[in-house]
Amino acid sequence: MAAAPAMALLVVAVAVTAAAMAVSPAGAQPSPGYYPSSVHRAMTFSRYYTNKWGPQHQTLSPDQSSLTVWLDKTCGSGFKSRKSYRNGYFAARVKLPAGYTAGTNTAFYLSNNEAHPGFHDEIDMEFLGTIPGEPYTLQTNVYVRGSGDGRIVGREMRFHLWFDPTADFHHYAILWNPDAITFFVDDVPIRRYERKSELTFPDRPMWVYGSIWDASDWATDDGRHRADYRYQPFIAHFDRFTVAGCAPTAPSTCRPVPASAAGAGLTPRQYAAMRWAQQSHMVYYYCQDYRRDHSLTPEC
Repeated sequence: MAAAPAMALLVVAVAVTAAAMAVSPAGAQPSPGYYPSSVHRAMTFSRYYTNKWGPQHQTLSPDQSSLTVWLDKTCGSGFKSRKSYRNGYFAARVKLPAGYTAGTNTAFYLSNNEAHPGFHDEIDMEFLGTIPGEPYTLQTNVYVRGSGDGRIVGREMRFHLWFDPTADFHHYAILWNPDAITFFVDDVPIRRYERKSELTFPDRPMWVYGSIWDASDWATDDGRHRADYRYQPFIAHFDRFTVAGCAPTAPSTCRPVPASAAGAGLTPRQYAAMRWAQQSHMVYYYCQDYRRDHSLTPEC
């Protein structure tokens, strides 16, 4: 996970279709018509995950349904799936730290960095902390065979959420299929990154991770606001852990999880909901950042 260049607010110039307007009256969150969070059953934490680092900064509920992690000046904390996967639907509900959280990064993501250090793939949902009065930023990102070293860079799309993510739990999910990666917030698809070629799409097995850590160098206004440990601890809560995917050794009968009731693709209603999210709440899109070298991101 690495920083994206700071950039002023961008709004996608996408017309709201009649379908989008029909499901999103007065700017409210639209109904996508399909709810994967209700299709896949939540599991206990220890069945699919284990501590990765900072065990002293983790508390698991007695029924193992929820996990609390926190960051203070000594360290943060992280967890990792017990298995790797070649595709799948990976989700959790998250309640973010409140108050002054600048410089913090609460993340839920897929990666194979430990198997391919310096040459890894990654699919991120990162919640970038903020100062009071300013919104959290949700950064979605895709790395393909690289660590953002200048030759192969991240593919960031950032959003300001349409709710307060510190007031209650909300559902966040990554659906990684052979044809596309879809990011969901409360079952609304906010981004779909399609496979254009083998060079621009991750296809090696990855593990699932969650963490909270100090990303002061870049997370908030490109490092302008850093973590202030007078406000520690920074506490994040995870629950409703869901893993529905195919491990590398799974038989061919293990099929990718569908993105909708219609199958692999999204329905018109889901696309309308995604247009709403991007038109109303997207604040950065790497393909529209013309300061970047887009020869490194040919899909743009």
